[in-house]
Amino acid sequence: MYTHILITTDGSELAQKGVDHGLTLAKNLGSKVTVITVTEPYPLNSPATMASWSDAQQKHADAALSLAKEAASRIGVSVEPVQAFGESPAEAIVETAAERGCDLIVMASHGRRGVSRLLLGSQTAEVVHYSKAPVLVVR
Repeated sequence: MYTHILITTDGSELAQKGVDHGLTLAKNLGSKVTVITVTEPYPLNSPATMASWSDAQQKHADAALSLAKEAASRIGVSVEPVQAFGESPAEAIVETAAERGCDLIVMASHGRRGVSRLLLGSQTAEVVHYSKAPVLVVR
Protein backbone atom coordinates (compact mmCIF):
# COMPACT_ATOMS: atom_id res chain seq x y z
CA MET A 1 0.00 0.00 0.00
CA TYR A 2 2.67 2.53 1.03
CA THR A 3 6.01 2.04 -0.69
CA HIS A 4 7.97 5.05 0.58
CA ILE A 5 7.29 6.51 4.01
CA LEU A 6 8.64 9.86 5.20
CA ILE A 7 8.98 9.91 8.99
CA THR A 8 9.55 13.24 10.72
CA THR A 9 11.46 13.82 13.93
CA ASP A 10 12.71 16.67 16.05
CA GLY A 11 14.38 14.33 18.52
CA SER A 12 11.74 14.80 21.21
CA GLU A 13 10.16 11.95 23.16
CA LEU A 14 6.82 12.55 21.43
CA ALA A 15 8.44 12.60 18.00
CA GLN A 16 10.14 9.30 18.80
CA LYS A 17 6.69 7.73 19.27
CA GLY A 18 5.93 8.76 15.70
CA VAL A 19 9.28 7.41 14.52
CA ASP A 20 8.69 4.06 16.23
CA HIS A 21 5.18 3.78 14.82
CA GLY A 22 6.32 4.69 11.30
CA LEU A 23 9.22 2.25 11.41
CA THR A 24 6.95 -0.58 12.55
CA LEU A 25 4.52 0.22 9.76
CA ALA A 26 7.35 0.32 7.22
CA LYS A 27 8.69 -3.03 8.43
CA ASN A 28 5.26 -4.65 8.15
CA LEU A 29 4.70 -3.22 4.66
CA GLY A 30 8.27 -3.62 3.39
CA SER A 31 8.37 0.10 2.63
CA LYS A 32 11.35 2.31 1.93
CA VAL A 33 11.90 4.85 4.72
CA THR A 34 13.26 8.37 4.74
CA VAL A 35 13.60 10.09 8.12
CA ILE A 36 13.67 13.88 8.13
CA THR A 37 14.52 16.56 10.63
CA VAL A 38 14.32 20.24 9.77
CA THR A 39 16.88 22.84 10.78
CA GLU A 40 15.67 26.40 10.96
CA PRO A 41 17.90 29.26 9.78
CA TYR A 42 19.69 31.65 12.08
CA PRO A 43 17.21 34.13 13.56
CA LEU A 44 18.42 37.68 13.14
CA ASN A 45 17.33 38.65 16.65
CA SER A 46 19.24 35.80 18.30
CA PRO A 47 21.79 36.59 21.02
CA ALA A 48 23.85 33.64 19.73
CA THR A 49 26.46 34.04 17.03
CA MET A 50 25.70 32.55 13.64
CA ALA A 51 28.46 29.96 14.12
CA SER A 52 27.24 28.87 17.56
CA TRP A 53 23.65 28.71 16.27
CA SER A 54 24.70 26.57 13.31
CA ASP A 55 26.76 24.25 15.51
CA ALA A 56 23.90 23.80 17.98
CA GLN A 57 21.41 23.18 15.18
CA GLN A 58 23.71 20.61 13.56
CA LYS A 59 24.24 18.78 16.86
CA HIS A 60 20.49 18.72 17.47
CA ALA A 61 19.80 17.39 13.94
CA ASP A 62 22.52 14.75 14.24
CA ALA A 63 21.13 13.59 17.60
CA ALA A 64 17.54 13.42 16.30
CA LEU A 65 18.53 11.46 13.20
CA SER A 66 20.79 9.19 15.25
CA LEU A 67 17.90 8.25 17.55
CA ALA A 68 15.78 7.36 14.51
CA LYS A 69 18.59 5.32 12.92
CA GLU A 70 19.14 3.42 16.17
CA ALA A 71 15.43 2.61 16.43
CA ALA A 72 15.40 1.45 12.80
CA SER A 73 18.45 -0.71 13.33
CA ARG A 74 16.84 -2.39 16.36
CA ILE A 75 13.92 -3.63 14.27
CA GLY A 76 15.86 -4.29 11.08
CA VAL A 77 14.66 -1.40 8.91
CA SER A 78 16.96 0.58 6.66
CA VAL A 79 16.45 4.35 6.65
CA GLU A 80 17.76 7.27 4.66
CA PRO A 81 18.34 10.23 7.00
CA VAL A 82 17.68 13.73 5.66
CA GLN A 83 18.42 17.07 7.24
CA ALA A 84 16.33 19.74 5.54
CA PHE A 85 16.70 23.48 6.02
CA GLY A 86 13.95 26.04 6.08
CA GLU A 87 12.06 28.65 8.02
CA SER A 88 8.95 26.48 8.00
CA PRO A 89 9.47 22.87 9.07
CA ALA A 90 6.04 21.99 7.64
CA GLU A 91 6.94 23.39 4.24
CA ALA A 92 10.26 21.54 4.20
CA ILE A 93 8.51 18.28 5.13
CA VAL A 94 5.86 18.62 2.42
CA GLU A 95 8.46 19.59 -0.20
CA THR A 96 10.75 16.70 0.73
CA ALA A 97 7.87 14.21 0.57
CA ALA A 98 6.97 15.44 -2.92
CA GLU A 99 10.57 15.55 -4.19
CA ARG A 100 11.32 12.02 -2.98
CA GLY A 101 8.04 10.49 -4.06
CA CYS A 102 6.89 9.57 -0.56
CA ASP A 103 3.36 8.23 -0.46
CA LEU A 104 2.86 8.59 3.31
CA ILE A 105 4.11 11.04 5.94
CA VAL A 106 4.23 9.85 9.55
CA MET A 107 4.61 12.42 12.29
CA ALA A 108 3.74 12.97 15.91
CA SER A 109 1.20 15.48 17.08
CA HIS A 110 2.73 18.30 19.09
CA GLY A 111 1.85 20.88 21.71
CA ARG A 112 -1.58 22.36 21.64
CA ARG A 113 -1.82 26.15 21.66
CA GLY A 114 -4.72 28.38 20.85
CA VAL A 115 -8.23 27.65 19.68
CA SER A 116 -7.16 26.78 16.13
CA ARG A 117 -4.71 24.16 17.41
CA LEU A 118 -6.95 22.24 19.78
CA LEU A 119 -6.17 18.90 18.16
CA LEU A 120 -2.80 19.21 16.46
CA GLY A 121 0.42 21.16 16.82
CA SER A 122 0.88 23.99 14.34
CA GLN A 123 3.52 22.26 12.18
CA THR A 124 1.53 19.03 12.12
CA ALA A 125 -1.63 20.91 11.18
CA GLU A 126 0.21 22.64 8.33
CA VAL A 127 1.59 19.37 6.98
CA VAL A 128 -1.88 17.81 7.11
CA HIS A 129 -3.30 20.84 5.32
CA TYR A 130 -0.71 21.18 2.53
CA SER A 131 0.48 17.63 1.88
CA LYS A 132 -0.75 15.83 -1.20
CA ALA A 133 0.31 12.53 0.39
CA PRO A 134 -1.67 11.04 3.28
CA VAL A 135 -0.42 12.02 6.74
CA LEU A 136 -0.52 9.64 9.69
CA VAL A 137 -0.49 11.57 12.96
CA VAL A 138 0.69 9.62 15.98
CA ARG A 139 -0.36 10.70 19.48
